Amino acid sequence: MPEGHTIHRLAQDYAAAFRGTSPRVTSPQGKFSDAAALLDGAELTRTDAHGKHLFLGFRDTDWVHIHLGLFGKVAFGPASAPPPTDTVRLRLANTAAHVDLRGPTTCALITGSEKQAVHDRLGPDPLRADADPREAYRRISRSRTSIAALLMDQKVVAGVGNVYRAEVLFRHGIDPYRAGRDITPAQWDAIWADLVALMREGVRTNRIDTVRPEHTPEAMGRPPRVDDHGGEVYVYRRANQPCHLCGGEIRTAGLAARNLFWCPGCQTP
Repeated sequence: MPEGHTIHRLAQDYAAAFRGTSPRVTSPQGKFSDAAALLDGAELTRTDAHGKHLFLGFRDTDWVHIHLGLFGKVAFGPASAPPPTDTVRLRLANTAAHVDLRGPTTCALITGSEKQAVHDRLGPDPLRADADPREAYRRISRSRTSIAALLMDQKVVAGVGNVYRAEVLFRHGIDPYRAGRDITPAQWDAIWADLVALMREGVRTNRIDTVRPEHTPEAMGRPPRVDDHGGEVYVYRRANQPCHLCGGEIRTAGLAARNLFWCPGCQTP
């Protein structure tokens, strides 16, 4: 599932290609046809993102709410778009570009009040200017649940996924099984600031890199990471490999329905 930086990047990309224009809106798959007909030729006025939720604003009142889920894909292309396949849930096209949405968990036309209800049920997003990290810490500091599970709870922190969860805990030497209530205010402030910086960089580069300059392949004289997900990381998907810092073996285990990765030597209980 895409992490929050990808969704914010998509909001920027949709805006760059379509904001201020009145695109042709279609649903070749047919599952969004009625809503597409209502939006066809309407101006795309704004885009927004919160956690893993993307919003496309048309006119002054209409919003398309998109959640990619595990299988959703977005593909941009030039104006000379090929005929769409029947897997395209939503296509936007203007004289300069087209974009196809396939396989989302959610693609729905909603009102402004319905959009606000989505925001209300989500935790603060490190990439949003209106985010209040104290709101997240109030929940974390009262919880016996592990910090690794809390970071993946979108009601606590929105947009953090499996990669950022594993990497930010490693970067701060925090045992992923430590209870939320045992995280100090100073530790949380440092975690939050790091998430803001890492995820902003993810939006800028459209990939996840979490190693510090002194731990890059060039600095350490080690081979670069080879992985479909790309990006240089400390522990994510590096199970049974040596830690870049201590040389110990990276561990993995299931937690919160996802694979957790950590270094027992660097993230001591």
